[in-house]
Amino acid sequence: MAIKFKSSGTRISDPAITRIQVPLPPVGIKTPMALGNDRSGIVAMHFDPIAQVKDNLRNLLLTNKGERIGRFDYGAGLRSLVSELSGGDIESRAILQIQDSVSKYMPYVSLEDFSITYDRDNNPQGMTIVIFNLKYSIPRLSSSNNSLSIKIYAIG
Repeated sequence: MAIKFKSSGTRISDPAITRIQVPLPPVGIKTPMALGNDRSGIVAMHFDPIAQVKDNLRNLLLTNKGERIGRFDYGAGLRSLVSELSGGDIESRAILQIQDSVSKYMPYVSLEDFSITYDRDNNPQGMTIVIFNLKYSIPRLSSSNNSLSIKIYAIG
């Protein structure tokens, strides 16, 4: 008795298979939270891992130590550093705090460049906007030349 394999399945080169596009699953939740669409469900989601890493990095840098329940040392503490704006060496302290928090909580991110700018003009009632500019890469995702800017308001 001979066995015929003609009806044993579909070949991978069959045009019916190559036309099928499977949507990628979501990677994580977008912040700030918003209502989602048909693809993401009830909450807006990231489908690109690079965008999710940027969102997570922004959240890490904007969190002060002690704000996360269960992780008292999570965050870079930049807002508390900016409140001491009159202190002289804010840039070197900010670099150290960012490096410490990123190396502990996001070791897959490689920090490349860092700068701080101050916007003291056209701000309400003597407030200063401190802008942290960060360039980074994500070697595991073959992503380079990524940038992130964070604005923090300071009085004084």
